Amino acid sequence: MHIQSKLPNVGTTIFTVMSGLANQVGAINLSQGFPNFNPSGRLQSLVTEHMAKGANQYSPMPGILPLRERIAEKIRLMYGASVDPETEITITAGGTQAIFCAIAAFVRPGDEVILLEPCYDSYRPSVETVGGVVVPISLSAPDYQVDWEEVKKCITPRTRMLCINTPQNPTGTILRESDMLQIQELLRGTDVILMSDEVYEHLIYDGEQHASALRYPDLYARTLAIYSFGKTYHNTGWKTGYCVAPPELTREFRKVHQFNVFSANHPMQAAFADFMADPAEYLGLPEFYQQKRDFFLQAMSATRFKPLTCAGAYFQLFDYAHISDEPDLAFCKRLTTEFGVAAIPVSSFYSDLKDEKVIRLCFAKTEDLLAQAGERLAKV
Repeated sequence: MHIQSKLPNVGTTIFTVMSGLANQVGAINLSQGFPNFNPSGRLQSLVTEHMAKGANQYSPMPGILPLRERIAEKIRLMYGASVDPETEITITAGGTQAIFCAIAAFVRPGDEVILLEPCYDSYRPSVETVGGVVVPISLSAPDYQVDWEEVKKCITPRTRMLCINTPQNPTGTILRESDMLQIQELLRGTDVILMSDEVYEHLIYDGEQHASALRYPDLYARTLAIYSFGKTYHNTGWKTGYCVAPPELTREFRKVHQFNVFSANHPMQAAFADFMADPAEYLGLPEFYQQKRDFFLQAMSATRFKPLTCAGAYFQLFDYAHISDEPDLAFCKRLTTEFGVAAIPVSSFYSDLKDEKVIRLCFAKTEDLLAQAGERLAKV
């Protein structure tokens, strides 16, 4: 039997490769983006409570209404926007599933999708699976700033979607109001849809505000905004997220969602609905993770690695060009096997594997582990 792969150039993800190597040699795993600490005990108890009450069967396809109502309240509090929980919010099986559904619902064979690279590695294969054509725009270290005039030049009659991510994985950069207003203007009068990946919305530092697409009504009219409870409440393994979009976009999104997973985890949804009654649980996240970022930077100050600016998310980039001229993948593997700390090569987030001698380390870890990683990397 002859099988023609839809993704002939895709192998095992770099996250699986580096985490597997870390486990094999017993290294500190700062490669994959997940906390090494548990979510709130109260949140865990709420899941058990709702299981005992019988929330163990399929939830409604869009998600349970109490959770969607809580999300609408949060959006009103955070961004001053009013969204209808019935027609504009869909609960998903994590952010990555929401991203796939957003792309699959609107991108047809031959449609072009603009990606700002380096970017989260699920975007490209999601586009290619449905026959879309990726148009990558390469950003460069150390600041990874977007030239919106260059983006404008890439928009053609075949452009169907622009994908943005703020705060950004892997760079830790953020888009600001000036960026969002430029996006709003360059998409005006087009049929281009914006996929705004905002899963790190609460992980933003130094007094900055999250420039959500939901803040800008003209932009929101063409936006599917993606969020993740896993990133917000330290439970990436629960795989629960949501998509916020205007009714006409939500209708198409749900057509794919219902045949992709139908519905998300029921007891988790019920627990999140109760837990979100206290906004302090998410309003305190910027300070919580900024302390971790600053602690990690201090732990790394005795090393030869040069930190790049981290304005959001829980990843810190480091330049190692003055340490070694090795390709970043080889360098990351050597860090793992010889020094016991696993990192991610930033080249893996580019279509052309652009290598600027920059690595990504995750600081969503306990301080003892971050301190230990700093001690090990000081020997490089």
